[in-house]
Amino acid sequence: MENNRQFMKRFDWALAVILLMFLAISLLAISSAQTSGQYGINFVPRQLQWYVVGAIIISFIMYFEPDQYKKMSWYLFGFGILLLVVLAVLPEGMDLVERKNGAKSWYHIPGVGSIQPSEFMKTFFILAVARLISKHHEKYLIKSLKTDFILLVKIGITLMVPLIFIMTQPDLGSSLVFIAITAALIIVAGVSWKIILPILVSGAAAGGALLWMALYMQDFLEKTFGFKAYQFARIYSWLDPYSYSSNEGYHLITSLNAIGSGEIFGKGFKGREVYVSENHTDFIFAVIGEDWGFVGASFTICLYFLLIYHLTKTTLLLKDPFSTYVCAGIIAMITFHVFENIGMTIQLLPITGIPLPFISYGGSSLMGNALAIGLVFSMRFHYKTYMFSGNDDDE
Repeated sequence: MENNRQFMKRFDWALAVILLMFLAISLLAISSAQTSGQYGINFVPRQLQWYVVGAIIISFIMYFEPDQYKKMSWYLFGFGILLLVVLAVLPEGMDLVERKNGAKSWYHIPGVGSIQPSEFMKTFFILAVARLISKHHEKYLIKSLKTDFILLVKIGITLMVPLIFIMTQPDLGSSLVFIAITAALIIVAGVSWKIILPILVSGAAAGGALLWMALYMQDFLEKTFGFKAYQFARIYSWLDPYSYSSNEGYHLITSLNAIGSGEIFGKGFKGREVYVSENHTDFIFAVIGEDWGFVGASFTICLYFLLIYHLTKTTLLLKDPFSTYVCAGIIAMITFHVFENIGMTIQLLPITGIPLPFISYGGSSLMGNALAIGLVFSMRFHYKTYMFSGNDDDE
């Protein structure tokens, strides 16, 4: 009985309720998306099954303490790299390898479906960098520009290992997620702005130069850096989708029409009239906007704000540096996913094929996010063990 009371106190019920609300939105949106008849498969029970798998993953992850994940971090990172390496070297003709939308990013597991290893690698990467930063600070108790630069080099090398494999798939969306996670962890790690600011300015200048060359020097980029024509088309269709309405700009135009036609209160559940391809996965937000209008779309965004706020509160409660860095990386990952996915459906950002966390259909995305959220549950659960038990040994 005492153990049950301790569990009730330590379990993060607020986070569980938020996830259940995402489950409800996901099932409703996917159910409505299927009215377009794009596929002959009912994705609703499949999504529910993936949520059950996610719940099992969270329960399993929550059992172990943060110190155990700290010890396993580099092993998990190595396992994730192994998955990426094997995927890269396997020939495409094999049944085990699957290519979608021009990217060789998936394993095909018979009886399970498509599994994207980069979704799991994101969390493994967060664990590895969190341990790297915490160990670095333990070694260098007195900070200086030199020690900050050493830390930056370590993080950069750790980033480049998975990034090389993911960019060669090619998977631009996942690559950007890794970069966003790295940027957030560098800031949270306390690296001096005397080092960060020049890098940010240089990165912004390089990004602006690449965008300019994509518009006016395509031949140079193709010959020098190996860029492909379809990558330029994504930029053009983002800036002027109506000039590419029959091909690259089609997804964006239909998404904008769907969201705009929902107006304030939407057309009601399954009241959709605008055809949007891939509307159960990457463009699920267009379904929400058309069905429930500005009100429903705003509610969904507010729910994400609530999730990020809750995760931030949890991070601020934690005293262990490793746990703090892990939670910060997870916050950065989820925030970037949400910002990029919603941004690409309303022309704020280019289309990159990033799913909307906890709402878009997909087993890899849900399991990857469950793995990350399970770590938050674990850290909150075992933190409360220390707080309520009054016994340091329990921690």
